Amino acid sequence: MYTYIKKVLPKSSIELVVDIKKEFVKKEYDKAFNKLLESLQIEGFRKGKVPADIGKKHIKGEEIYKEAIQSIIPGIYEEIVKKEDIKPIINPKIELTKAKENEDWQVKFMIAVKPVFKLPDIKKIASEVKGNAKKDEIWVPGKDPKTEPEKEDAERKKQKTLNALLEAMITKTKIEIPDLLIETELEYKLTGLLDEVQKIGLTIDGYLKSKNTNMDDLKAKYRHEIDETYRVEFILNEVADLNNIQVEQKDLDKIFGNIKDEKAKQTAIQNSYFYASVVRKQKTLEYLLNL
Repeated sequence: MYTYIKKVLPKSSIELVVDIKKEFVKKEYDKAFNKLLESLQIEGFRKGKVPADIGKKHIKGEEIYKEAIQSIIPGIYEEIVKKEDIKPIINPKIELTKAKENEDWQVKFMIAVKPVFKLPDIKKIASEVKGNAKKDEIWVPGKDPKTEPEKEDAERKKQKTLNALLEAMITKTKIEIPDLLIETELEYKLTGLLDEVQKIGLTIDGYLKSKNTNMDDLKAKYRHEIDETYRVEFILNEVADLNNIQVEQKDLDKIFGNIKDEKAKQTAIQNSYFYASVVRKQKTLEYLLNL
């Protein structure tokens, strides 16, 4: 049916190059044609009763191949991923590199998997960060107490310490984020930006000019932000996994109980996984602050 070559690439990426036998393609092509034929409606025939020779004149080859591809590629991908025990973190990038009639097909999958990395000594980092924070709190004659850190409210001090902790952990953790993950998120951000710009009646060029930047610089800025965001996410998840930080049902019930609108509450319950991930992240951040 098909053969494939698996290549493990840098930055937690895997490439699968799959050669699909033309006989299998033909079989799936015929199945796709029959499926489209069943739903074809033309004058003089009931739905599903159009003869094949007449159907061939009304169903375009492009439509049949599109239907066949939607059947062939996902099935092969799922089989290989399961066989190789690959755990993708997002949908793959798919490139149909060869798809000529009466020839073998070739498709390439680019897959992003969870980065493997080792956490630094987080207790040591926490101790250093908190030690530096205490030094900042020492009053020195000549300082204006109204503008010094010791006069900041507790929540602001907490956030400042947390930011310093995360920055230190990012700096001291060697972790590479898959390019596919970054590029996928970049495309999402740019699409969102385009929608927002159009809503206010600007062109993207006009927006860039108003911000005194260009597309290359904007993409570079977004890539850096995305890279750092995912570094933090993977690091926090690793901290949570290693320290068995769990979310209990009572944690979620407390959130859902505070939602008064019943429709909004049911929507939230249906998205329990999202809320669980947020609560777990909050618990992990508290854990780091309490080290």
